Amino acid sequence: MANVTVIGAQWGDEGKGKIVDWLASRADIVVRFQGGHNAGHTLVVGEQVYKLSLLPSGLVRGKTGVIGNGVVVDPEALLNEIGRVSAQGLDVSPATLRIAENCPLILPVHGAIDRAREEARGDRKIGTTGRGIGPAYEDKVARRAIRLCDLAEPETLDWKLDELLLHHNTLLAGLGAPTFEKADLLKHLTDLAPKLLPYMTEVSELLDENSRNGQRILFEGAQAVMLDVDHGTYPFVTSSNTVASNAGTGTGLGPRAAGFVLGIAKAYSTRVGEGPFPSELFDDTGRTLGERGHEFGTVTGRPRRCGWFDAMLVRRAVRVGGVDGLALTKLDVLDGLPEIKICVGYELDGKTVRHFPAAPAAQSRITPVYETMDGWTDTTHGARSWADLPAQAIKYVRRIEELVGAPVTLLSTSPERDDTILMRDPFQD
Repeated sequence: MANVTVIGAQWGDEGKGKIVDWLASRADIVVRFQGGHNAGHTLVVGEQVYKLSLLPSGLVRGKTGVIGNGVVVDPEALLNEIGRVSAQGLDVSPATLRIAENCPLILPVHGAIDRAREEARGDRKIGTTGRGIGPAYEDKVARRAIRLCDLAEPETLDWKLDELLLHHNTLLAGLGAPTFEKADLLKHLTDLAPKLLPYMTEVSELLDENSRNGQRILFEGAQAVMLDVDHGTYPFVTSSNTVASNAGTGTGLGPRAAGFVLGIAKAYSTRVGEGPFPSELFDDTGRTLGERGHEFGTVTGRPRRCGWFDAMLVRRAVRVGGVDGLALTKLDVLDGLPEIKICVGYELDGKTVRHFPAAPAAQSRITPVYETMDGWTDTTHGARSWADLPAQAIKYVRRIEELVGAPVTLLSTSPERDDTILMRDPFQD
């Protein structure tokens, strides 16, 4: 049986939580491989609503959850999240959750520098969550990060914090923000150590052993391809690689670890925060999509910007993300619209182009080229088979497949986990 990797194929918030939760019933282990607590998944299970940021969604299904080395972990955020979902009845313990020993930690200083820099940008804000994810990744690359394994060697923390604060306090002072005392951070980490270390393990070895024993692994991506630090709408991106090829790097497994790659895309488009959004709608239709889709960021609470499905961006995500099949979500939000548009290209400086430019200035100049289709009057809400869908809705899905160059293998028609149409089980490949 193949492994499966789930990634977002737009700007995040595509409904990955429900899809991962649904697929977890077929998996043995669910793994996070990048990002931090700047991403969120909402899972609706009966009357319970679980909001997860760091914890792998498979824990809701009673599966083993793993946080790989590609994730940056805020210890306090993680422990708070464990406490919250444990109060909802989930079993989250060192027996069910394992964290890579080489995970970089997000410290209070990272959030402070993140917010201070964003404030200093003024009108040129990137739209970060201010939670310290970017600065934590910077420390990892600069080789000054405090990692989970360092908590097991407290004698090394003193000089490591010296190096870290030399950099960050200098920046904070230059930005006119309060600086940090080493003693405070040292106590912070020392107090956290006994709470975190029981979860620590050598994740690469754990996953390799389980894979060799025939266990099926589900890799759970955060954010989406258009927020990838290399391939997204730079600089309005996240600080990690969100593409499926990072599943191996972010867990210590080889390049074939990803298996079948399932890209998640909404039947329309949304984006939270700043950055280009060619098919964004500023009219009543945009507001209708937002209201029907309950479009608010899981982590930020910010209203999402809404627009028509951008086939060119999803086609790019299919290519650079290595997507084998699409899971199309929230089709029911389009119910009853008299007409539906799909972005099939862009106008840039008087020319029609079918790729999204890399340069921010060019990105700001593009305008969408639309193809218009008739909507449907019958509902798709709650449909659980292809035969339940209106003919025009089927036509819309088929047109998306043609434009993005990937089959729709799974269709979601409501937030409920069972309102899902499966055309192809990724775990059977």
